[in-house]
Amino acid sequence: MTRRRVREAAPLQVYLVADERDRLERLADQLDATKSDVIRRGLLALERELQSPTSHPALRLIGIADAEKPGLAAIAAAREYDQEIGEGEEASWIPPASPHTRRGSAKGTKKRRAR
Repeated sequence: MTRRRVREAAPLQVYLVADERDRLERLADQLDATKSDVIRRGLLALERELQSPTSHPALRLIGIADAEKPGLAAIAAAREYDQEIGEGEEASWIPPASPHTRRGSAKGTKKRRAR
């Protein structure tokens, strides 16, 4: 036979103001539980909430933008912005013209000045 681990309960004293006591009593009645059970369940619920990935502040941001309905002007402005950024990036890929090369002249042929 396996030995069961005995849970040792320790008393806890909590000071509650009138509305908190009323809330605790109302919850105990609604749940058909003791006040102690309500507090224990509350601790478990709070712990689960804090450990849940969905309660992380950064993760709560996911999907917020889906609720926003941008107007057509906002969409057009965003596309124009993206187009400008893309064109600017592509323009930076072209090496600048060398100041020593003349336009229209064959490569390697330079005219000499008469002295």
